[in-house]
Amino acid sequence: MTGVPFLIVFVVAIVVMIVMISKFKIHPFLSILLVSLLLGLIGGIPFAAVTDADGNTVDGIATVIGSGFSSTFTSIGIVIIFGAMIGTFLEATGAALKLADMVVKLVGPKHPELAIELMGWVVSIPVFCDSGFVVLNPIRKAMVKRTGASSVAMTVCLSAGLYASHVFIPPTPGPIAAANTLGVGNSLLLVMGLGALVSVPALAGAWFYAKYIGKKVHSNDESDHEGVVQSYEELVASYGKLPSGFMSLAPIIIPIILMAMSNVSSILGWSGGLAAACTFLGTPIIALAVGVVFGIIVLVQAEMVEKLYDLTNDTLKTVGPILFVTAAGGVLGKIISSTSLVTFITDHANVLQSIGIFFPFLLAAILKSAQGSSTVAITTTAGIMAPLMGALGMDSTVMSVLCVMAIGAGAMTVSHANDSYFWVVTNFGEMTPDQGYKTQTAVTLVEGICSIVFIFILSLFL
Repeated sequence: MTGVPFLIVFVVAIVVMIVMISKFKIHPFLSILLVSLLLGLIGGIPFAAVTDADGNTVDGIATVIGSGFSSTFTSIGIVIIFGAMIGTFLEATGAALKLADMVVKLVGPKHPELAIELMGWVVSIPVFCDSGFVVLNPIRKAMVKRTGASSVAMTVCLSAGLYASHVFIPPTPGPIAAANTLGVGNSLLLVMGLGALVSVPALAGAWFYAKYIGKKVHSNDESDHEGVVQSYEELVASYGKLPSGFMSLAPIIIPIILMAMSNVSSILGWSGGLAAACTFLGTPIIALAVGVVFGIIVLVQAEMVEKLYDLTNDTLKTVGPILFVTAAGGVLGKIISSTSLVTFITDHANVLQSIGIFFPFLLAAILKSAQGSSTVAITTTAGIMAPLMGALGMDSTVMSVLCVMAIGAGAMTVSHANDSYFWVVTNFGEMTPDQGYKTQTAVTLVEGICSIVFIFILSLFL
């Protein structure tokens, strides 16, 4: 099947996939693989390898699926694992808390909403937003008690800060996976830089909305003046002595420096052993491996090295589902590229080019709102977009990175009842589901819109 009929089948397949995941609660891994298989067969991929009229061998459906799955693991698997390990080590040792403390000192105690938002933004770069909210929530509550700030405003700012870096800035798995899928995995420094830049309007919009909604909605813990709140000092004591500021930053900043040096070496045209060393150490896998080493050093200093095995094991359990869903997204992308869909879109690219950078945003937003997981939305959308980038005129490095950003913006739009993070925020923020829609759902909509508008403006000049 080719042409418009197959394009219609493709749209129906995406809808079916969304319904399977959101309505029938079929795991995204199985849903994506099943849809990929059916889409490939309908698109004309043969059951087994055949020779076409030109004498070229056309791979069978099983080979195409295996190729898409393995190539994704080859390019992204270790990077995701290392990034998650860094976050686990920082969380376990209290280094994430130290990073948060540094942000508070930088911003000052007179701006608690901004402080907690930036705190979340920094902590969620290496730590998943769900666990980041749990870790930082005691500090949020203590700051509410100390400053008299709105508990709802503080909850919204913390949630928004965590969410912004979660969808935009590596080494969180979603942006890493999207960057690799779209062919800019070796430009992670650019992804990080633009991710940080794009998150600024999201943070600003969320801050203004938090200040507004904090006056309209009141959570249960705001009326609990007699409640006992764990102070910052008690929280620190539960970790023992926190790592130093340098060691807390090192697992994150050292890989960034190494990747930066690789880019500098390339730009300045260095040669010889120095250039080779910069290129080797700046490769994302090696750079993040160095970050893991510094994370282990933090464990040693915290006298927690005996927990290394368990922490590593817990990390692998956490990232396992992410890796497999990411690989399934790679299968879907491979299936699409093996059918006539890319050729058809190339021949009619002017239609989708009119939508431009909003196309991946809308696709990711639909997937996010339908099935709940930002990571699934990011990886699946990236898999769909990968074979279409050339046809849409987005195959340059900068445009590919902006596409990663657009996908991230869509993947935060919106968080509601089918998103585990929605329940983490509402439960720990002591809000009802109805209040959660007015706060968490609304602020993620604000973040997504602010981000994609800024991304669109960037796309006009970059």
